Amino acid sequence: MAVAPENGLVRFGVFELDTKAGQLTKNGIRVRLSHQPLQVLSVLVERPGEVVSRKDLHKLLWSSDTFVDFDHGLNKSIQKLRDALGDSPESPRYIETIPRTGYRFIAPVTEASRNRPSAQAEVPVRIPEPTANPSVGGDLKPKWRWLALGICAAIVALAGTWLVVLRHSAAEPIHSLAVLPLDNLSGDPGQEYFADGMSDELITMLAKDSTLRIVSRTSVMQYKGARRPLPEIARALGVDGILEGSISRTGGQVHLTLQLIRADTDAHLWAESYDRSGNEVAELPGEAARDVATRLHSAVASPIPTRAVSPEAHDAYLRGWYFLGKREADKSATYFQRAISIDPSWSQAYSGLAEAFQTEGVLGVMPQTDAVVKTEAAARRAIELDPQNGQAYSTLGLTQGIFEWNWADAGKNLKRGTALSPSNSNAVFEYANYLVAMNRPEDAVWQMRRVLELDPQSFMMNRLFGETLYLARHYDEALTHLQQAEEMEPGKPTQILFWMSRIYEKKGMRDNAVDSDILSVRAYDAARTKKLRSIYERDGWSAYWEARMNTMLAHESDFCAPYDIAVNYVRLGKPDLAFPRIKAAIDQKCWEVSWLMADPMMDSIRNDPRYNDLLRSMNLPH
Repeated sequence: MAVAPENGLVRFGVFELDTKAGQLTKNGIRVRLSHQPLQVLSVLVERPGEVVSRKDLHKLLWSSDTFVDFDHGLNKSIQKLRDALGDSPESPRYIETIPRTGYRFIAPVTEASRNRPSAQAEVPVRIPEPTANPSVGGDLKPKWRWLALGICAAIVALAGTWLVVLRHSAAEPIHSLAVLPLDNLSGDPGQEYFADGMSDELITMLAKDSTLRIVSRTSVMQYKGARRPLPEIARALGVDGILEGSISRTGGQVHLTLQLIRADTDAHLWAESYDRSGNEVAELPGEAARDVATRLHSAVASPIPTRAVSPEAHDAYLRGWYFLGKREADKSATYFQRAISIDPSWSQAYSGLAEAFQTEGVLGVMPQTDAVVKTEAAARRAIELDPQNGQAYSTLGLTQGIFEWNWADAGKNLKRGTALSPSNSNAVFEYANYLVAMNRPEDAVWQMRRVLELDPQSFMMNRLFGETLYLARHYDEALTHLQQAEEMEPGKPTQILFWMSRIYEKKGMRDNAVDSDILSVRAYDAARTKKLRSIYERDGWSAYWEARMNTMLAHESDFCAPYDIAVNYVRLGKPDLAFPRIKAAIDQKCWEVSWLMADPMMDSIRNDPRYNDLLRSMNLPH
């Protein structure tokens, strides 16, 4: 049923929208939004519960001569609305995406009165009439009487403002949290793996046992040992609250202290300390996470019960994750296998082992075919032991999709993984990668926006978001995120330059494309860069890439090199040489071929019958 009050003022949750004035407020405080997102919001709230198609929004809000830019404009408007409302496409409270159709406003909408005083309005003060009663100060001189009345008015106004602030604070629950790395107070640097591991487990358990958005480990680890103001850290991570603390382990005893801080005021909301014996350590992160969730009124209805784990198995498990974080996948696998040998029925140890095997394959430590078999076996065992193990579903789904071309099962398992672990940025990224493979790059972009909410300070995720934006053909935004990634880790430019070169090429900026490519070559073959530059300046674009082909062919046996060679042959207009290389990349189980349907570099060969043959060989829609 449409809601279109005559006064143009509607309310939903803590928000009010004035459709006539084009203004959105939250608890009486104005939310800054540009004209286009406000128009979209006005249409949606006037039709709550109804699906508003993208076509209808185009007719209502965009002129007929801007159809080409409509999709991009609407996507940006919806994203800005979700940012302003604190909403997300995965767990919407206000705006629900109806895939390939449109949007639906799902929150209750009511008409608001304009007679109700605004939270920003001044508190009216009634000045009493002078009285003849001398006991009330009738003998005071007029100027002193008015001064006294003015002071009273100021006090009343200040009290009113203070009450508004209190009401505002009470109405603003904490929705997002960053768990800073626990300080290691054991007095032993060798215990860093234990402090980091317990921090990771606390993050994982909070994501399971609460409705909070929990920032990923990658983004918070940079603040390990940092002594920066907490409000500054919270702003950088985009969170409402900070959980910090310390841990020490002496003999068989563990002491953990935690304190919860509200980010905007730096106010301490809660603190607790825990003392546990070695046999109880494995359950400690879950217990602490439930205490935090309960304090913030964000506990899930049925938290996942913890199980007893031996101290030896738990210690090996923590070491496994510690070394996996350092990309020492083979050493990581050894520790996970040790944990399993001690406790063969522990699901989490198997899911960690699956991650380690998968990483060994990606890094080339283990042959990819062996890694696929071992990863799938470990992930399936983890799920068998615990059907709620979201990480295991994600690892299994990634292997089934990119390495086995079993896209139907991959999609189900990846989606299940994100549902069970909504704050796991890797799980959300892996689902986004699947969406790219299914030629749904716009949906992948939405998922990657969620990834950056969870992992805003990650070099890797910012770079991967730039890649996804490129595959969705949002070239300017892709450049922005790749440049941000480069600023985060200036010493790792090669992969960034690789993608920037392709983006510049698609934008028709060939000089910039060559500049970026030459800079990427300099990282491993500085002697050739001067010659390549002279070839481009003398003979032009095609001659440059012919010269680059010589370098590529010298490394054709490297993992995934055939796909890049194929791209270059397509660029040079030589499809007969490109198709065998794509097939070689498919035979290698190279993950880059999963981009085949979305990659803009492959546009010129899509009408060739051999292209559909390739898709068919990967079980992709054709």
